[in-house]
Amino acid sequence: MTRFIHDQFAKQYLTELLTPYGQVETSKDITAEVRQVDVLFIPSPQPTKSLETLGIIGKMATSYAIFEPFRNPVSKSEIRSCMGKLFDIHAELERQAKRNDTRINEAELPYLWIFTPTASVEILESFNGIVNEDIWGKGIYFLPKGLKTVVVAIHQLPSTPETLFLRILGKGKVQRQAVEQLEALANNSPFLGDIIELVHNLIAVLSARQRQEQDIDQDDQELIMKLSEMYQQQLEELKKQGLQEGRQEGRQEGRQEGQREGVERERRAMIESILQVRFGAIDSQLATIINPLIAMNREEFTPLLLQLSREELLARFV
Repeated sequence: MTRFIHDQFAKQYLTELLTPYGQVETSKDITAEVRQVDVLFIPSPQPTKSLETLGIIGKMATSYAIFEPFRNPVSKSEIRSCMGKLFDIHAELERQAKRNDTRINEAELPYLWIFTPTASVEILESFNGIVNEDIWGKGIYFLPKGLKTVVVAIHQLPSTPETLFLRILGKGKVQRQAVEQLEALANNSPFLGDIIELVHNLIAVLSARQRQEQDIDQDDQELIMKLSEMYQQQLEELKKQGLQEGRQEGRQEGRQEGQREGVERERRAMIESILQVRFGAIDSQLATIINPLIAMNREEFTPLLLQLSREELLARFV
């Protein structure tokens, strides 16, 4: 289940990153057997933003691409399965070209990018993966040219701005450090607002699963702690902003209102995320308990949301 959570996060994350630059499809069905690629990307002729913003992911997205992110180290079988889906898409594109009496250029066929936290030397050697450090840097292994497949070992990537968006999809310390760096950038980049929201929602999902299923590993437990800490820091920043706004207005009422509204926005977002993870869509009954929960301290409402059943929550607040 933890892997499923991260699969969904990775799909949403890559979709959010790439949508300004072209057409993005997730869980794309292929062949009559109905297999799915995680993320299929077709670049726009005129993207609304510069791909350089995304660093190495932007470089990958300059052409038709398939992205397959893995939460745990990829296996040989999983690499072959991903390549099978890639070749199915190649075959379909070639059939379409034949029906239209045209010839598809090899450069028009998509590349497959497999994201894995780590990859063993044995696996990389068995697929003849080669690093081109002069062009792509460390950790990016190109399989023989005709296979149009690349394995990205995220934990081997250097900790640079160019690799930041890839390292968000890593695991353990690598992911936690990337999240911290992303938070630091977000203060000066409105573009990152939706990305930060996705990362914050991840804490609610993981926390809920930790309480319900006890299947969260040590890496994810540490990630929850880091995200919780950053969430609390963001609340403190909002409080400070509210106080500053109040001072500028010169009114005590302004200080209190600015602080209250900022905190309420953050609490509402977290409460709604946890409710959606645990109970699905927020219906009219669940909606009635949101404001009473917002009025509580975070330390009070979080255990209630994670531990009480739907019926218990309604009985307590309705």
